[in-house]
Amino acid sequence: MTEAAHVPVVGMVGGGQLARMTQQAAIALGVPLRVLAANPDDSAAKAVSDVRLGDDRALPDLLGFAKGCDVVTFDHEHVPGAHIEAVEASGVPCRPGPAALLHAQDKGVMRERLAALGAPCPAFARVPADDPAGFLAGFAREHGLPVVLKAARGGYDGKGVWVTDDLGLAARLQAEGVDLLVEEKVPFRRELAALVARSPYGQGAAYPIVETVQEDGICVEVIAPAPDLAEDRAAEAQRLALDLAERLGVTGLLAVELFETEDGLLVNELAMRPHNSGHWTIDGARTSQFEQHLRAVLDLPLGSTEPTAPWTVMANVLGGDDPDVFPRYFHVMAHDPNVKVHIYGKESRPGRKIGHVTATGADLADARERARHAADFLRWGPAMKERQR
Repeated sequence: MTEAAHVPVVGMVGGGQLARMTQQAAIALGVPLRVLAANPDDSAAKAVSDVRLGDDRALPDLLGFAKGCDVVTFDHEHVPGAHIEAVEASGVPCRPGPAALLHAQDKGVMRERLAALGAPCPAFARVPADDPAGFLAGFAREHGLPVVLKAARGGYDGKGVWVTDDLGLAARLQAEGVDLLVEEKVPFRRELAALVARSPYGQGAAYPIVETVQEDGICVEVIAPAPDLAEDRAAEAQRLALDLAERLGVTGLLAVELFETEDGLLVNELAMRPHNSGHWTIDGARTSQFEQHLRAVLDLPLGSTEPTAPWTVMANVLGGDDPDVFPRYFHVMAHDPNVKVHIYGKESRPGRKIGHVTATGADLADARERARHAADFLRWGPAMKERQR
């Protein structure tokens, strides 16, 4: 009897929607995906057959999860670096590795490394514990008010970021144990994102540059490709992201969030995993970001990043007052059969990301209107019209 060929097992730490959508790509590739989830109600735990429950910050849970995996990757950046090093010491490669991932975990480390590499960044500094208000006053004299305070670790969807004129805020946050970074408030035209992949072999692939639209610190819309972006500026952003992926030693996906200013591009944030700015690729690119991430961490040849339509618009679906979303499918799908709905199986709470929709087409304004209508109706239902008045 012929022994079955070995297919590598990918372990993904984190049970959120990124792991859930990675499962869909793993099915197509025939690659077993194992997920470490905190509880059985996590988004991915409802969709992945091989789920291990545990605390991704507890080393025994992490080592037990990694045993039997051929490679481990992440759907968030919160696993302690020392734990990742221990997993690699046990013989299981982690992609990205701890040295690279640190730049997505600690904004201070990220800023200092990017500055050393000559990457364009806003003015920044670590906020000292000794007389933080006096330090910020000096920073403000040079760079103006308001300033942007950021928690060096943690923070997402606007959390851990404070745009403020109150120079005493830093001391209050530090008293709560928050390690702070200060940055200048950049007068930008818009926000862009560059998504690239890099394999251990060193192959790189870049997706079209997209525009991201934020409201209250949450990304509500992504437009691919970014409209009215000069070809040389788009190429510059792709080169910057690919160069950072190589120089930081990233394996897998790297999302580089950018400010477009009057004077050029500035790096805002880094993420080393599938990213909200890349959800459009499921329906709008030859290779989704989730398949690309699997290809990269398995050191497979990377897939085509070519768009499948002139324009793709992704709109996030946020939780509304009524969590019963499924009945609203009927209107959304009948109103526009070409819109694609992706719901994450998460508990719906007002303002929480619970899914996204994508609309593609040859006319940007039309695609934006269709995506927005679908996302708004899924959130509010018939009450949407009252809210728009």
